[in-house]
Amino acid sequence: MNGISIERVSKKFGSVVALDNINLSLEAGKIYGLLGRNGAGKSTLLNVISNRLFAEEGKVLIDGDNAIENDKALTKLYYMSEGNCYPENYSVNDVFQAAKMLYGEFDFDYAKKLCKKFDLNTKKKIKSLSTGYASIYKIITALCLPVPYLFLDEPVLGLDANHRELFYQLILEDYNRYERTIVISTHLIEEVSGLIEEVIIINKGKVIRKESCEELLNSGYTVTGKSKDIEAFIKGKNVLSENSLGGLRSVCILGKLNRAEIPDTLEITKLDLQKLFVNLTKEKEEMVG
Repeated sequence: MNGISIERVSKKFGSVVALDNINLSLEAGKIYGLLGRNGAGKSTLLNVISNRLFAEEGKVLIDGDNAIENDKALTKLYYMSEGNCYPENYSVNDVFQAAKMLYGEFDFDYAKKLCKKFDLNTKKKIKSLSTGYASIYKIITALCLPVPYLFLDEPVLGLDANHRELFYQLILEDYNRYERTIVISTHLIEEVSGLIEEVIIINKGKVIRKESCEELLNSGYTVTGKSKDIEAFIKGKNVLSENSLGGLRSVCILGKLNRAEIPDTLEITKLDLQKLFVNLTKEKEEMVG
């Protein structure tokens, strides 16, 4: 069976529960957004799936094979982490050669093309690269490995707006090229909202939402109007958040929209993914206490 299955995975660091009985499936050929606040467990989850950390409980299956110390399964996956996994005295060219040795294949022609697009000098050593260019060499390495699963943890760290836009364009091109599974973990939620198909929200070591981006955004709405009209409309509804400016009030509501009950005095707009994420994780925190 193609895909990655995470079954009852738990991970602790001392008394801190980083992952709490995670059950999750990543289907082949989809782009996922892995969202969570700092310390929610995103990087820990990616490290466990890629076998860089071992869980106390549960298992990870890659295409049906147990991932623990299984080279056959693990060479199907490339994890671009925030940290650097190569010796600092390596040049960018050395990294590309090392990736070829580890994975058996590497698209050097495509790497050359991408280095030109990003204006990356491949003779430079990793230790001399800025934060942005450290992200760029890792992005290029990832995109030039023909593996079926790519995990990208904060891939645009340090990138300027032009380079971020180029990265998002390349992800779409890559997806059309390979139709592989891509998981993007990022705090720049609105920037990836038009790119991802499925959203996974993790909070305090638990997956609290997993659904298509479209379904998630259709799970609520924003209503705007005069304060007195809003007050009457929101009675009995699940209000996530609200803002006021002068006599106007804007409220985010979780629930199905019934347009027949919307008065002409109110304006309805879609939720944005970042606002929904912030409120869902805040709500979860308050419920946990």
